[in-house]
Amino acid sequence: MPLSRRTFLKHTTAATLGAATLRTHRALAADKPSVPIRTVTHGPKFHWFAYYDKLQFDPSQRYLLGMEVDFEHRSPTPDDVIRVGMVDLEDGDKWIELGETRAWCWQQGCMLQWRPGSTSEILWNDRQDDQFVCHILDVKTGKKRTIPHPVYTVSSDGKTAVAPDFRRINAMRPGYGYAGPPDPFENDLAPEDSGIFWIDLDSGKSKQIISLADVAAIPYPINDLSKKKHYFNHLLFGPDGKRFIFLHRWAPRDKCDCRTRMLTAAPDGSDVHVVDHSGCTSHFIWRDPQHILAYSWHVGRRGGFTVFEDKPEGGAAVDIGGDVMYRDGHCTYLPGNEWIVNDSYPDKNRNRSLFLYHVPTGKVVPVGLFHSPKVYDGEWRCDLHPRHSPDGNFLTIDSPHTGEGRQIHLIDIRELLKT
Repeated sequence: MPLSRRTFLKHTTAATLGAATLRTHRALAADKPSVPIRTVTHGPKFHWFAYYDKLQFDPSQRYLLGMEVDFEHRSPTPDDVIRVGMVDLEDGDKWIELGETRAWCWQQGCMLQWRPGSTSEILWNDRQDDQFVCHILDVKTGKKRTIPHPVYTVSSDGKTAVAPDFRRINAMRPGYGYAGPPDPFENDLAPEDSGIFWIDLDSGKSKQIISLADVAAIPYPINDLSKKKHYFNHLLFGPDGKRFIFLHRWAPRDKCDCRTRMLTAAPDGSDVHVVDHSGCTSHFIWRDPQHILAYSWHVGRRGGFTVFEDKPEGGAAVDIGGDVMYRDGHCTYLPGNEWIVNDSYPDKNRNRSLFLYHVPTGKVVPVGLFHSPKVYDGEWRCDLHPRHSPDGNFLTIDSPHTGEGRQIHLIDIRELLKT
């Protein structure tokens, strides 16, 4: 059942967060935002969930997934083992350990998530005998099985996943891949045998469906990519499971064209669309099966949010957010698509902002400012990465603002949604 306000407040005090304005977003608020916030994990160990586009809440909203680590402020090594667990929000925020992993990174963890369509199964990546794998665990029965391929994003029916080559990502952008086996195509700019892989979560079968060579060969109108080194990252299935997004990235980065374009494809790798070829696509989320919200340099502007239509030759692209949601952030629609929750990188005072954007009116409702000390920078930074509950009434964030290192915090936004 949805988390009740009484249960939420049992270990919570109303906290006034931030200032009367989020000036970095030019968003004025009449009063200081006062929201109930509850820290649901505590030291001495550190806890986080990582990325914003995975299912952290179970369907009942009683349990929250998370990861537990003994250290911070350095890169993971192949020998570093972290714990996987969940928080029982109805039993004193009890931490329940569920497993461990040797395949993880600071920004996206081990792809820990609830399996869509299931009330009790979770999945996460691991490394066994120098091979990346995926565990699927029923948290009620304890039954676990392992399939011989890691996953990234899972379809809405929970049957299919797709994944990039994590070895390549780790070599190209530390903080997003996994320490362990090296990239076997290190000296190949755009290998045929590295790319995106399709995985059947029931049988464990997998196959490559898109190659780096094929996508690198797609004409890019801004610059010549033939001398660039290519990789894929940031995959996400659409809400109906019929298409997925992936980012095509390259190095070195040029001042004129940045390094990224956004594409979509069918689950079998066919019907590839170049949705945004501006060269600077960043965070994104599906609004519905045909539209994608993304931070982009669309049509030459120096950054902003745009809603792209997913069509073969490029569909309509409509700018959104104006001058109140113009900075890059981890954007997510709340259920119903009336509200967008977003965050920011640290301002000059090292505060990260969390806010709601009302799509029909363009109004910004501040949730709070969360301090992030300078030591949380670079590869091991702790972004807020806001996630919402299934009913849209609660948010979770990762943040070190309480002084206990990175921990998971639960925020009640019901009153803010009435403003």
